[in-house]
Amino acid sequence: MIILWTDALIYILIIAITILIVKLRKKEHFIRPWQQVANNRTAMVSLVFLAFFIVIGLLDSIHFIPENDNSHDIISVLDYWANLLRLHQEKSYSAPFSAFLYSKELIMDTDLTSYWGYRRLEYGASHLNDPETQKLADILSKAGFGFAKGAGIITLLFIAYHRLWQRTFFSHKAINSVFATLLVLSASSYMLVELSAFYHVMGTDKVGEDVFYQAIKSIRTGLVIGSLTTLIMLPLAIVFGIFAGFFRGWVDDVIQYIYTTLNSIPGVLLIAASILMVQVYMANHQEQFTSLVVRADMRLLFLCLILGVTSWTGLCRMLRAETLKLREMEYVQAAQALGVSRYQILYRHILPNVMHIVLISVVLDFSSLVLAEAVLSYVNIGVDPTTYSWGNMINGARLEMAREPIVWWSLAASFVFMFGLVLSANLFADSVRDAFDPRRAQS
Repeated sequence: MIILWTDALIYILIIAITILIVKLRKKEHFIRPWQQVANNRTAMVSLVFLAFFIVIGLLDSIHFIPENDNSHDIISVLDYWANLLRLHQEKSYSAPFSAFLYSKELIMDTDLTSYWGYRRLEYGASHLNDPETQKLADILSKAGFGFAKGAGIITLLFIAYHRLWQRTFFSHKAINSVFATLLVLSASSYMLVELSAFYHVMGTDKVGEDVFYQAIKSIRTGLVIGSLTTLIMLPLAIVFGIFAGFFRGWVDDVIQYIYTTLNSIPGVLLIAASILMVQVYMANHQEQFTSLVVRADMRLLFLCLILGVTSWTGLCRMLRAETLKLREMEYVQAAQALGVSRYQILYRHILPNVMHIVLISVVLDFSSLVLAEAVLSYVNIGVDPTTYSWGNMINGARLEMAREPIVWWSLAASFVFMFGLVLSANLFADSVRDAFDPRRAQS
């Protein structure tokens, strides 16, 4: 098993979240808002979509070197399961579900005569003798079989849940919405998996790589950017924000000077300079980066680091303002009068009462960070070009959209997947914000 830097940080983040949930599971002020979220149908549907993306991202974060692979390439569990998509590479562009290349070329016939036409794909629809007449019926039959398999599994789970394991934490409407969403996701996933074994369901790119495989692999990059940047940003924002609001005086002045100075530097220029420094370091120390996967992972890690360093200032300002208000509350003044140490007051009275702001900011900033990666990769200062990401797909689609005939499916695939993740995150963030906002809290 190979553990990359981003893999290790993802595991640390999961462990930290698990410990936090275990520690707060009996706290009434923590349970009540989440119970409100659990009974919100929109929130639960969005959470199911987010969980679906997270599972794919986690499968793509377990790396190893196959024992029987002479190339010694580092692959993930997702790569191993999607081996057909990864290895079935065509010559060049092909449209979704096509059996032929997208552009005409000179083809040599069996009788050594040549003609100008569309060459058959090596893998896509290669099982059909006559694609023109057989393809539609074959696609419908395989799609129906995959849809029925996925729908059948969720239906059995739904029946088993209602007979064996009912819980009162969720409302029946929320549970029905969750299973309806799972039904759609499972049926669609099984349908796409069934079809992708025989067709390129979203076409191929310039070098003949499956676009559906690229879009799936890009999920991990989006999740890493959103989650690891938050992991780097939170300690800076929480510590500096609370210290500035509670201690005031010269501590407040120094912290304000730091984040005001940092905000005055254009973020894009700072990111570009940092990425250039990383590239120079890797070029001068090539012996440390013998694998393309390791090089790409290091650049992704530094991108998360620089995004975290540049994005903590907004949350820090909000926490400073909230702490200035909380330090004047009666229970804080009483604790100070009783001789409780300052750091105990920060830990027991200030920090728990600002966590709703932290949680709201985290879920709201997640989608903006995913979009930031796409923008940065589009202008070539984001992740490594060899890394699968929606930004790199959009960047590559620039030239494809300008050719004739137009190649639209790379842009469409990246848009659909990124739209699904960002929309789910935004809808879930809205529900969490409403549940944790004290002004909206239910008595």
